[in-house]
Amino acid sequence: MHQLTTVEQVHDEGSYLFTAEDRHGDPEELVVVPCEDGVEAWRNRCTHEDQRFDTGDGVPMRDGEIICPRHGSLFDACEGDCDNGEAAGTTLPGVGLAERHGTVFLLDEDYEFMHEGGIDDDDGPSSTSHLQL
Repeated sequence: MHQLTTVEQVHDEGSYLFTAEDRHGDPEELVVVPCEDGVEAWRNRCTHEDQRFDTGDGVPMRDGEIICPRHGSLFDACEGDCDNGEAAGTTLPGVGLAERHGTVFLLDEDYEFMHEGGIDDDDGPSSTSHLQL
């Protein structure tokens, strides 16, 4: 179980983005968003065309719903369900969390925490080539 953030921070900042390794060893961006009674976590991808919600500026939200920046589909931030737009009838894949005394922990056995921020925000090598011609 890895400590991620606090409920207060997610509510103050609107969301929390982190990268975790999935069960296949691949990095996956995950987001924690505010809900009425705490927080919930989801894959950082719309179920329609795999569009990222948080592209570096936080998850776009309105009235307790996550907004897909590409087509405007709205997902309930607490349940993950979508009932409009291109993603209607789908549900976001959830991520298991635990909350203890206002602190949020990654509890999902399918993910291992790598770092805060998106996949490209780590300290690894950049995508620019070091080859010289």
